Amino acid sequence: MRSGKGVMIVLGLVFIASLIFSGQVNSQVTQRRVIQFSGLVLTSDSLKPLPYASIWVKNTPRGTTTDYYGFFSIPVFENDTLRFTTVGYQEAYYVVPDTLTFPRYSAVQVMTRDTIYLAETVVYPWPTREQFRHAFIHTDVPSDDYDRAMRNLAHAEMRERFRNMPMDGSMNFRHYVQQHSDRLYYAGQAPPMRIFDPFAWAQFIEAWRDGRFRRSD
Repeated sequence: MRSGKGVMIVLGLVFIASLIFSGQVNSQVTQRRVIQFSGLVLTSDSLKPLPYASIWVKNTPRGTTTDYYGFFSIPVFENDTLRFTTVGYQEAYYVVPDTLTFPRYSAVQVMTRDTIYLAETVVYPWPTREQFRHAFIHTDVPSDDYDRAMRNLAHAEMRERFRNMPMDGSMNFRHYVQQHSDRLYYAGQAPPMRIFDPFAWAQFIEAWRDGRFRRSD
């Protein structure tokens, strides 16, 4: 009987100790206040906002992203560690302080560019640089191709080809629309006479000097 009472006493003490321990743990958890953490994410070199940067609470699935102006707002606990990441910048961490007086906190997080330097790569169409140099220096450009290209690019030749080239569909449509617009513009009145147009006289004199009115045999 005495042994049974002793076992009951031990079990009672263990139960009371477990209650005390769980109460201490719960009190420690409840002591962590919820903080509304807001701020800006900027670049460290120009202090420009970083839009759509990722912000995560470390070791938790909670997170958010910055808006177009680099602003963010997320509820966190005291002593939480925030992880800031974005493409092209180094990761940054921020620990929420546990000495706050108000349940709101603001901060500015700057991000440093993560510059990656790659080795220079030169691509040659030849197996070695020496073969490429030799082929480039000793390449003989045919003179007939060069002369043909220069003749095709001659201003007088291009002007003559443009003058004798027939109009395509787009040019014919544009010409028809222009004529129709002129008829609507001068509806109810006489169209202007080109004989008093100084620009027309200038074109006539230039054509006369170029010999465009000469008879061709």
